[in-house]
Amino acid sequence: MEGYFFHDARLGIPLPSLEKDWEEYNMMTQQEILLHWEAIRGQIPDRIASLENVINQKLAQLSDESDFMQSCRLNNEIAELASVINDLWIWYRSSEDTIESKLEQ
Repeated sequence: MEGYFFHDARLGIPLPSLEKDWEEYNMMTQQEILLHWEAIRGQIPDRIASLENVINQKLAQLSDESDFMQSCRLNNEIAELASVINDLWIWYRSSEDTIESKLEQ
């Protein structure tokens, strides 16, 4: 499915990258794209769980940290990981409606 997806380093998953409008792809290509996306989408909850584990480790470090600057760094890292989780959930949830509407056409 090269050419239809790109790896997003921040999110840690491939994301759709379509060069044409959806309707311009033939039915077989549409189905392949949807199947590939569903496989990727199925990995999102595991990715989120992994990031939540990292956040919990950083929270544990933060509770024992006495250096203010290091505490600030840990807080920033936690905030960034939480932002990634939020974006992953958006991709996971928004795709349900999108994919269902594409299948109904």
